[in-house]
Amino acid sequence: MNDAPAPTPAPRRARVRAPELRGRSWINTGGKELSLAELRGRIVVLDFWTFCCVNCLHVLDELRELEEKHRDTLVIVGVHSPKFAHEAEHRAVVDAVERYGVEHPVLDDPELATWKQYAVRAWPTLVVIDPEGHIVAQHAGEGHAHAIEKLVEELEAEHAAKGTLRRGDGPYVAPEPEPTVLRFPGKALLLPTGTFLVSDTTRHQLVELAEDGESVLRRIGDGTRGLADGPADRARFQEPQGLAALPDGTVVVADTVNHALRRFDPATGEVTTLAGTGRQWMQGEPTEGPGREVGLSSPWDVAWWRDRVWIAMAGVHQLWAYDPADGRVSVTAGTTNEGLVDGPGAQAWFAQPSGLAAGADRLWLADSETSALRFVDADGTVHTAVGTGLFDFGHRDGEAGQALLQHPLGVTVLPDGSVAVADTYNHALRRYDPATGQVTTLATDLREPSDAVLVGDDIVVVESARHRLTRLRLPEEAVRVEAVAHRTRREATEVAPGTLRLDVVFQAPAGQKLDTRYGPSTRLLVSATPPELLRSGEGAGTDLRRVLELDSGVPEGVLHVSAMAASCDDDPANEYPACHVHQQDWGVPVRLTASGATRLPLVLAGLDAEAGAGADQTP
Repeated sequence: MNDAPAPTPAPRRARVRAPELRGRSWINTGGKELSLAELRGRIVVLDFWTFCCVNCLHVLDELRELEEKHRDTLVIVGVHSPKFAHEAEHRAVVDAVERYGVEHPVLDDPELATWKQYAVRAWPTLVVIDPEGHIVAQHAGEGHAHAIEKLVEELEAEHAAKGTLRRGDGPYVAPEPEPTVLRFPGKALLLPTGTFLVSDTTRHQLVELAEDGESVLRRIGDGTRGLADGPADRARFQEPQGLAALPDGTVVVADTVNHALRRFDPATGEVTTLAGTGRQWMQGEPTEGPGREVGLSSPWDVAWWRDRVWIAMAGVHQLWAYDPADGRVSVTAGTTNEGLVDGPGAQAWFAQPSGLAAGADRLWLADSETSALRFVDADGTVHTAVGTGLFDFGHRDGEAGQALLQHPLGVTVLPDGSVAVADTYNHALRRYDPATGQVTTLATDLREPSDAVLVGDDIVVVESARHRLTRLRLPEEAVRVEAVAHRTRREATEVAPGTLRLDVVFQAPAGQKLDTRYGPSTRLLVSATPPELLRSGEGAGTDLRRVLELDSGVPEGVLHVSAMAASCDDDPANEYPACHVHQQDWGVPVRLTASGATRLPLVLAGLDAEAGAGADQTP
């Protein structure tokens, strides 16, 4: 009889074989398809995410340190499983992977094939697979990085002892960087000098652009992820988004991934921190107190309203406020429950508020996950103007109760009191008029617009996924202010109904040629007021010639034409030629008559011509 104690058995884990990874295509692998068989010997964490979901973005940030610390044994694989229709577009997923700094392979799974195989039910979900290909853990939601790290360490020790752990470089292949001035810009602010301050989100900087919206005057931040105060060349941000001007001339910045509010002084270039601890706020922590002592959660936008900085706290589905008089932060509306519920601020529900704009008597907000336009009145009560819930979205104009948006990120109050909505996933700029209760479309083909600012009678849109600012002319009704009794009207051009050939004529200045190094060097954007004037031909393209089809049932209207051409010095001996962008916008009033013209020529002037870039001309 053996009286020796029995050995303690090793911890048992359920040995469920992990299903294979199947989807449309792979990103961040250099074009190679991956399989679990190829990853055998490595610890694998599957991250089921979708890029609209702020909780998924939190998990991406939680995993960065784990990924770096265990890079030779751990492979994280993102499985992108879309909610919105736009998120099923492959180009949009590729953009999101770069936008949010994802440095691991991502499987694009628009049909949710792998999601179903793993019986996933929520975004985000993390699945841990051991080096022998078995599922050993599954976690839904955020905040599990510490538990997963502990499990990874246990698996490293266990499989190193068994000889089943394989170390080495992972399958991640970094994409080639693109040489754009901005990279996925988030928000913009018109400074008193007439220049633009833009949050260059993916490059972790602020950028001041000249009045043309293209020429860089200076960059604020050294371009490295981090939270550091100081002068412009040494400060650090982490995916900054919203911007708001304060009465003292400084600018508040929603430093989203740092969970902080920063202050930028345009006069000195100095950056300081106003609120946030640099860590994400968690349930049970204080929601009021000195700004530097209270955690925030993914502040996405900011606005100055009623003597405070209001904060769209996307990470916890609330509105907060910062009072510069005493330096304190507090919750102003929202319960942290995610949904669409109106009423007193303390009872209202939001879903990732992501855009703010202050009106005279109300604060407008884009509530992105409910695809809604909402507002807070002077009494602090929350109302919904457009939108019905978390899973109702689309692109439909008309009466506000029936209209549909798709994940809007920005709002802008127009001179007549109506509101422009950056309808991000519809690639559109929409307009809601409180006076009529109607929703209309101002422009399409804008590629993930995330914000817009007014410049006179124009609106400058942040085209985030095209990495630029785009200037559009507002329709007459949106800039009409009742206090102004008269507006100058230009003589209409008579054109024939039906086919109209639009020709934008451009000749590069002497000594220059069109710059085609990075693709087409020209761009043409056409729209109309009313939109029904154009039966076809609206939208953006690279050809400066366009065939338009005018509706004979619309007797008159305005054609809005924006043209751009880029040219560079034509000297083969010059290794670094100077380049120039020529851009002009036209608002062309037209009247349809049977004897009218069938061709509309517009001259895009070069820099050495009389009309400079950005001029608004009538032919």
